Amino acid sequence: MEDDPALSELLEYRFTNEGYQVRTTPDGDEALLLATEDVPDLVILDWMIEGTSGIEVCRRLRRDKQTAHVPIIMLTAREAEDDRVRGLDTGADDYLTKPFSPRELLARVAAVMRRIRPALAGESIEVGDITLDPVAHKVTRRGRTLQLGPTEYRLLKFFMESPGRVFSRGQLLDGVWGTESEIELRTVDVHIRRLRKAIEIEGAKDPVRTVRSAGYSLEA
Repeated sequence: MEDDPALSELLEYRFTNEGYQVRTTPDGDEALLLATEDVPDLVILDWMIEGTSGIEVCRRLRRDKQTAHVPIIMLTAREAEDDRVRGLDTGADDYLTKPFSPRELLARVAAVMRRIRPALAGESIEVGDITLDPVAHKVTRRGRTLQLGPTEYRLLKFFMESPGRVFSRGQLLDGVWGTESEIELRTVDVHIRRLRKAIEIEGAKDPVRTVRSAGYSLEA
């Protein structure tokens, strides 16, 4: 999502040459439509675009159950620290300021794709000593099979798809239960406790980290 025609054309050319399938738009409203019609594996998003702003596009993509898990890299001329923090707080996974090196952007995208590809392909996901097999619907830790309820399984999978990232209770509610859910925020805490208990084994640390005033994350 980039409203500079020359830059958009350059990025499309570079990414296509790397084997990616690329769809471009300079308009935030069209971007939201494209993302729901054909959910992308990754979004590169400029802040200052036509129509709905990039930061609002990011916010809406995170709120939509279909796109809540899609990685977002913000590519923008807004380089102030406050802007960077706001972009990341809104839900961006990475933030690159202009001018930038196309090689660096390609490298960052490749790094994100390496992380999410197992989940997209239905392959096992590993974070630390925990392995989740989405096909067999099985979770193991240090070789031991863990017994998780359906909600705890979805919660763990959501965390494992973005290891180290801190999610607020609202983001977890949207990503695991869906944006139309009427579940209360405090219910998230209940299921976090259940998840911790389900994945607990003797001699292993608790990988679920509570970040005061921010939310929770899964650490490797």
